[in-house]
Amino acid sequence: MSLVVYLAAFMLGVASVLVRRRPRTALRDPLTLSTCVAIALAALVFVCAAPATLAAVNELTGVPNFGAPLTYGMLSAYSCAALVLLINWRGGPRELVRRMVLRSVAAYGLLVLAIVALFALADAGTERLTDLDTYYANTPFMREMILLYLLGHSAAMLVMCAVCLKWAREVTGLLRIGLRLILVGTLLDVVGFQLTKYTAVVARWNGHDLDFLSTDVAPPMASLGAVLCSAGFVLPRLLPPTLAQWRGLLDHRRLAPLWHLVRSASTAPKPPTAWWQLPQVRLQWREVSIHDALLALAPYFDHRVRERARDDALAAGRSPHEARLAAEAAMLTDAARRAAAREEPPPADGSYRLHATEVSGTGGLVELARALDRGRPPPTAPHTPPVPDGAGPNTMAGPMAEPEEPHVA
Repeated sequence: MSLVVYLAAFMLGVASVLVRRRPRTALRDPLTLSTCVAIALAALVFVCAAPATLAAVNELTGVPNFGAPLTYGMLSAYSCAALVLLINWRGGPRELVRRMVLRSVAAYGLLVLAIVALFALADAGTERLTDLDTYYANTPFMREMILLYLLGHSAAMLVMCAVCLKWAREVTGLLRIGLRLILVGTLLDVVGFQLTKYTAVVARWNGHDLDFLSTDVAPPMASLGAVLCSAGFVLPRLLPPTLAQWRGLLDHRRLAPLWHLVRSASTAPKPPTAWWQLPQVRLQWREVSIHDALLALAPYFDHRVRERARDDALAAGRSPHEARLAAEAAMLTDAARRAAAREEPPPADGSYRLHATEVSGTGGLVELARALDRGRPPPTAPHTPPVPDGAGPNTMAGPMAEPEEPHVA
């Protein structure tokens, strides 16, 4: 069981690190800070609840079952952090949010103190690593401690279920998907962890043995529920920047034909080549360098080349926009050739602007790069003259063929 619990803790820890990409910004943003704290506390709960951790804590402190109030206190702190996260996510007037956060912290702070006090009053001298809830279900003070931590956790999870169900009807997109994941994870926690714990404890109160629900069913259900909840919190915050980086990578590759054509004319500083540079950073460097090269090549633009290419594209049935892009691609190719050969710039009007420089963003440059890629001639095979029908490998036809010798009888 320790392996399953540690795996859940590791996944939650990774999620917390991903959310806190910029620690200084996270400390100033209540929503990011509360998200990181909630996920980190969930990871700590699983670390503390693992039997291997419980045994180490008990041995280190010399107190049998000292890991129980530690784990239950962490679980109560996680319940409080989840409520605080929901409060910050919902937003509202700053004073109202602050007041609700303080009330939640105060309530669960008292709950943690009560858990520690009840454990100190109880007689729990026999170490139990996996079945403490059911083993001590009828022990004075331990019984109240177990019931108290379950009730505190149930209250927080039921509030999360109600709030997520309400918000999911009011929002759309990634936020709705995230809320649904939180709702599914919370329901797994309520049904798979809490309900099974309650059932096993109540069964002990009535003289029955359903300990397997508490020891075998509850831990994996709690792990799965916590992972789904963390995914719901993280998804709306991480997926948009991830998609933006993916689009940056695609646009960086799409600009390759244009960059290879004009890179020799660019005077911009060379971009950093470190492998850890994000795709959007690489894209910005390439975009700046291409615009710099286009300015350097502007004096070499030959508008006669552009007009001929535009007329040919229109005659081929292309739309005016496609014809303009094809014409500008042909003119840019000619300008790059002239600049590389150090030819004199042609006499032309310098007021013309490329379509790629008239639109904001990378879209215009990507269209120009595609036009350049379409305008490249395909590779051709060596030309072989056709052989006329009936001509063998050793015969020739045409005016250069040798005349036949006359037949002599």
